Amino acid sequence: MNKPDKLSGISSEVLSEIYDIRARLKRADFLYYVKDQPDISDADYDSMMRRLQELEAQYPQSISPDSPTQRVGIAPQSEFAEFEHRAPMLSLANAFAEEELRAFDDRCRRTLLLEPDESPQYVCEPKFDGLAVSLTYIDGMLSAGATRGDGYRGENITQNLRTVRSIPLDLKQNVKDIPSLIEVRGEIILTHDEFERINSERETTGEPTFANPRNAAAGSVRQLDARITASRRLTLFAYAVGACEGLEFANQYEVLCTLGDWGFKVNPDVRVCDSIDEVVGYVGEWGEKKDNLSYDVDGMVVKVNSFDLQTRLGFVARSPRWAIAYKFPSQQVRTQVNDIEVNVGRTGALTPVAILEPVLVGGVTVSRATLHNEDEIRRKDVRIGDTVVVQRAGEVIPEVVEVVKAERKGSEVEFVMPDHCPVCGADVVRESGEAVARCTGIACPAQIRETILHFASRAAMDIDGVGPALIDQLLNRQLIRDPADIYSLTVEDIEPLDRMARKSAEKAVNAITASKKVTLDRLIYALGIRHVGERTGAALAQRFGTLDALKAASVEEISKVPDVGPAVAASVAAFFSQPGNIDVIEKLRTAGIDPKVEARQESAIFAGKTIVFTGALQKMTRDQAQGMVFRLGGNPSSSVSGRTDLVLAGEKAGSKLDKAKSLGVPVVSEDEFLEMVSRAEDES
Repeated sequence: MNKPDKLSGISSEVLSEIYDIRARLKRADFLYYVKDQPDISDADYDSMMRRLQELEAQYPQSISPDSPTQRVGIAPQSEFAEFEHRAPMLSLANAFAEEELRAFDDRCRRTLLLEPDESPQYVCEPKFDGLAVSLTYIDGMLSAGATRGDGYRGENITQNLRTVRSIPLDLKQNVKDIPSLIEVRGEIILTHDEFERINSERETTGEPTFANPRNAAAGSVRQLDARITASRRLTLFAYAVGACEGLEFANQYEVLCTLGDWGFKVNPDVRVCDSIDEVVGYVGEWGEKKDNLSYDVDGMVVKVNSFDLQTRLGFVARSPRWAIAYKFPSQQVRTQVNDIEVNVGRTGALTPVAILEPVLVGGVTVSRATLHNEDEIRRKDVRIGDTVVVQRAGEVIPEVVEVVKAERKGSEVEFVMPDHCPVCGADVVRESGEAVARCTGIACPAQIRETILHFASRAAMDIDGVGPALIDQLLNRQLIRDPADIYSLTVEDIEPLDRMARKSAEKAVNAITASKKVTLDRLIYALGIRHVGERTGAALAQRFGTLDALKAASVEEISKVPDVGPAVAASVAAFFSQPGNIDVIEKLRTAGIDPKVEARQESAIFAGKTIVFTGALQKMTRDQAQGMVFRLGGNPSSSVSGRTDLVLAGEKAGSKLDKAKSLGVPVVSEDEFLEMVSRAEDES
């Protein structure tokens, strides 16, 4: 960013100091995060940053978007907005053997009508195992950052990506020919050391650890609170460009060199190859070298270098014909199963995990491997004490491939899935037709965060201001242990928490108090009973009238409720059979929550009518839409027939819409449906 000669109210001396500190901090960031060659101490860096913060606080008119102080500091977001890529981020076809690489080369040469002794030039780049993102720069300044998504639309995570210090906020000003607009594509990764540091911290605080660096990188960059992203040393490697205005490139290697000139971190192990033989040799060389890297790569990307040749080759489906991703084979080793533990996930799912004799697999020491579920253990016949073959699937997730039964000694112990949760002691239920067993406890510490988030959500108890950031702090400080504890919170409890001043604390407590006036259907939904959505909650509330009546109902009685099948009925009955769940419900009752049944408006617009939904809804969930129909006297249905009165067609509606048209059933859009609901509610 060019320096203005002066700014109102700032002396030239102060302005010069501000720009000097910014330049020195940017250089320090570049050397540390891009070149891995730090030239100043952490103490000196922190001292300069504090001085810059002081000056910018004193002279806020001097703050610019590219200042190092502006990488982080915004309030947490409630959700990510959608972002449309100007040029799509397409996926690559995979190759798993040398023969497939040579077949790719044959296809390229045939399509390009090359002679037998001619070959396109290729660029080989190690394939990162992280999260693909796109960065949009306008006139050299970072304007937006987004995830890949489906290749055409991703999530706008600009504020989080601004915290990644290997991403330049402005392209280097001493380089000419900065394009007016450019999309820079790259991969967000975590080094092995940073991955271990993050997991060590999470173990200390009792949080679940990440399974692998890729998951950790993706989870870090998609935090609604950018401060969490900033606390983790994420790295971006740039490797391509999308849309570009005001500058042209001749080939892929020129792109990589230019990105490096602009201040991006570019993989130093890129090689230009003049033939497929050179490509095969380089890929083979990296099959062994990859284990010595400080980050994960799971293959090698091979691209035709020339952009003119790329254009001639074109695309097939969602992949380019001019590139292929060679995937390294998984390395397999033998080790012993010392024990089998059961983890309880945030949704209550129980996952058996093999505790292994530590062994080096693909450059990483592996001491745990997922066994997925009880059926998988039985299929592979994994026992405690077995010698097993282990691999890192896709170079990431450790898994047990098979048991070496020839080495059994007879002392191995068969695994038995527990019938009570190993964390909270509640019953474990495995529903018919499902492979996963689940804990039924509403206050289970392993899943309490998601349980409370759901309980406080808009469609449930609708406690405005009690979101993820506040709930995390309340749990960390042990101010709450189950959903009912929310109602014992005071302003004095909340005010000392991070970013929670007196006014915010009062607002949260007022919202908690207001939520006590809840209808029975919303409370049933808020309890988080498996398979019970908003519509089912409304149907159960209408049928039983009180929570006590629902609690006392048998599976047979519950299954007689319209649209409540045997699986849902069994789930509801199992929930109310747990003493821990009843304790939470009694605490809610003591807190003053006395839910009433919201009467159906039988004379309303949907009274007696059967409504079917098809396609993706943008402004509400399917459960919310079905709940509206139910409250307004209608009957939501899952299939179109001659008895269907109305079909709501969302985006990408399929066969149900076609059938409705063939039967002459009226069809409305989502906006038309919401307008009908609004009119009905205004008239009631």
